[in-house]
Amino acid sequence: MLMNPRPDPVPAAHDRVYRGLRTRIMHGQIAPGQALTLRGIGREFDVSMTPAREALRRLVAEGALTLSQSGRVSTPELSNDRIEELAALRSLLEVELASRALPRAHIALIDRLTTINGAIVEDIARQDAVAYIRRNLEFHRTLYLRAQAPAMLAMAETVWLQLGPTMRKLYGRLRQKEPPPYHRLIIGALKAGDEPALRLAVRSDVTQGLRMLTS
Repeated sequence: MLMNPRPDPVPAAHDRVYRGLRTRIMHGQIAPGQALTLRGIGREFDVSMTPAREALRRLVAEGALTLSQSGRVSTPELSNDRIEELAALRSLLEVELASRALPRAHIALIDRLTTINGAIVEDIARQDAVAYIRRNLEFHRTLYLRAQAPAMLAMAETVWLQLGPTMRKLYGRLRQKEPPPYHRLIIGALKAGDEPALRLAVRSDVTQGLRMLTS
């Protein structure tokens, strides 16, 4: 009887490294312009060079990392023009996602968003920028999942990924002490079933902080 061959461990290792780095970048745990090396990634994730290299290639393709002509891989340092472009993309994608989610915004969803927003208040009180970014994205993702538009949500997450390090820099600069006011407006619009108010609140929420960065 033929035995099944053992599965190649590289794809599993590559996926683990990719997901780990992707999460850190999206949540702002890696500063803008910080270099990443194959050796350092290999040590951190206990993998060989091959899965580390494949994970980096994938993240470069998504725009989460940049590759210089000399071969240096780092998180991007975004220009003001690039930040404004990504803010415009967030506005287009996320306003549409919220609008599509509105007809499916049941009480359980609204309660969940209210709970997440309450946790954001605690993150801000602790001045925990990474937790703030993570929870803020959780708030938006929880709402957008109700849109049942996976391709559009994937595009929005790619934008979040490119902005992650820059957002950490922003929140560190602002030393924010109050929760985002537009989250309450988003929840209120969902409760009222008010689509114009929801679209305005989402558009304001996803662009306001980025405008502060470029001012």
